[in-house]
Amino acid sequence: MKKTSIAVLLAAFSLPALAQTKKPAPKPAVKKPVAAVAPSFKSPMDSVSYAIGMDIAKNLKNPSLSNLNFDLVAKAVLDSKAGKFALTDAEYQNCLTNFSQQMRAKQAEEQAKTQAENAKKYEPNKLAGEKFLAENKTKDSVVTLPSGLQYKVIKLGTGAKPTLSDKVKTHYHGTLIDGTVFDSSVQRGEPISFPLNGVIQGWQEGLQQMPVGSKYRLFVPYQLAYGERATGSIPPYSVLIFDVELLDIEK
Repeated sequence: MKKTSIAVLLAAFSLPALAQTKKPAPKPAVKKPVAAVAPSFKSPMDSVSYAIGMDIAKNLKNPSLSNLNFDLVAKAVLDSKAGKFALTDAEYQNCLTNFSQQMRAKQAEEQAKTQAENAKKYEPNKLAGEKFLAENKTKDSVVTLPSGLQYKVIKLGTGAKPTLSDKVKTHYHGTLIDGTVFDSSVQRGEPISFPLNGVIQGWQEGLQQMPVGSKYRLFVPYQLAYGERATGSIPPYSVLIFDVELLDIEK
């Protein structure tokens, strides 16, 4: 059976999904901080020992572990030194496995709730994008691929076409369908290089259609972009428009 450790749990549930779905708690009244009593370190190893304890404590500051009993955490550490734990190895593994399953279920529930809320809130955005693409595909200069990606050739180059494993150098200008600019290497005045397999699906598919030296306008459905989630200034369900110039395939 696959072992579950507290480190794995912390890594899994430190994701922002749970925290983002909760309303911020009201700010407590400001209290005068109480100065911590400085421990007496008699050797460098004393400092290391305390630092390790600090590291453990910081890692346990996790929303999903807010009800953790720190007295029992400390007891387990002391029991380890004594060589005798209150739980058997089987009980220990079963406990962490059950907790992991509970947290994953809670996380899935929170994510489903957020998706449902976003679907309702951003339905006008989704419908506007669908209408835009439906009208855009009827234009003679626009090519629609089976995936739903649309593109228009502004300038056709004569170089090689990149593959998914290539690194490409591009200039681009990205907008929403209302013309709002969300990202632009053109405005920054500096092209960008990246592995083609590391970008959104719409770019992966679109740039593979382009010979080096080409400039295309890509119309990317939300399913081939950032989907149902918000990214930076891009709302959920957003159709994205990119003017992309493929400058080079870098070796």
